[in-house]
Amino acid sequence: MTEHPDPVAIARRITQRRDQLGLSEGTLAYRANMAPAYLRQLLRNGPQFDPPAFVRIASALGASWPELLSGHRPDAPPGQAGADPRPLFHLTEPQCWELLGSHGVGRVGLPVGPAPVVLPVNYAVDVHTIVYRTSPGGKAAPDDGSPASFQVDHIDDHRSDGWSVLILGEAHHVDDPQEQQRLAALPGATPWAGGARPLWVRIRPGEVTGRRIGTG
Repeated sequence: MTEHPDPVAIARRITQRRDQLGLSEGTLAYRANMAPAYLRQLLRNGPQFDPPAFVRIASALGASWPELLSGHRPDAPPGQAGADPRPLFHLTEPQCWELLGSHGVGRVGLPVGPAPVVLPVNYAVDVHTIVYRTSPGGKAAPDDGSPASFQVDHIDDHRSDGWSVLILGEAHHVDDPQEQQRLAALPGATPWAGGARPLWVRIRPGEVTGRRIGTG
């Protein structure tokens, strides 16, 4: 594997492979468990931007990540283009919440300008919602009611094994002081960003999807 892979070459291979399989951009994004806008951002920025996402893209294309990097994968026999030793399996919503656990580190995606801004945040799960706190006016501080995505990945890019959970929904501010105090006591709530007067954000899911790579 090259230390600094060429983003342009990888994006070209992904597009060529997608065309060979007859997949639309939206279908590839769905299989890889991401929004089409995020797929386009990944292809512009390259593997260093989000390595686990590229592993999912490779699996969705029926290829291993090293093969996609090198460009030396032989064509699959007719009728077996989707076969792969590391396929993607859909996860149920309960399985997704189980994998998310009670807290951890994930990535929040917010609509800023022509492409989403994706930032790491410490999070906690609160009654099937995602909560985190950040600095008011910071990059991770959305407008109240704005669309938001949240994603957690645990993927070994060498073995192409792991899982990914994606939540699409709306971000809302938590303004009630008593509720803020309750959230501050959740597991994983400290130390969190935000300073002395943080902004609390709750992401209410509209859709929860997940993929497991390599095992059913």
